Amino acid sequence: MGLEVEPPDPPELSFVDPNEYDDATISGGGDIDYRREALQGFLEDGAWEEAFDEWLADTDLERREFEIARDLDLFAGFDFFWDDFADRVGYHAPGIPEDWQAREYHPDLDSWGTVSSINAELTEFGQTVSVLLKEEYIDWEAQYEPPEDLPDFE
Repeated sequence: MGLEVEPPDPPELSFVDPNEYDDATISGGGDIDYRREALQGFLEDGAWEEAFDEWLADTDLERREFEIARDLDLFAGFDFFWDDFADRVGYHAPGIPEDWQAREYHPDLDSWGTVSSINAELTEFGQTVSVLLKEEYIDWEAQYEPPEDLPDFE
């Protein structure tokens, strides 16, 4: 059936080296253009809302769990960046930390199941946004060219 809620505002993308995230590794070294400004424009021009609607149709998140994520402003914590080496839009999904109980993170968080569900669904949403941006909005080609001295594995 899906969840019936209004989409949150898209995140404000700012410079963060994606290699600082535990869940992302970007190759290429040096001055990498993550194209965040263009991605921000796409998100604001409809990609965020389009991906949100697509995600809503399939999410297993319940309204209570969605409201927790919204209360914690987790949607604002997403990061999207161009990964030229892999010719894809990379992303970092925010999540509820492992020490949520000790920190009394949110009064309605009551189980690891709820935390896991929210974190998993945020990851799914990030993937949905990433794929939509690549398939529907991006018209540039990856600029990465491998070194000529790579071995031939054919």
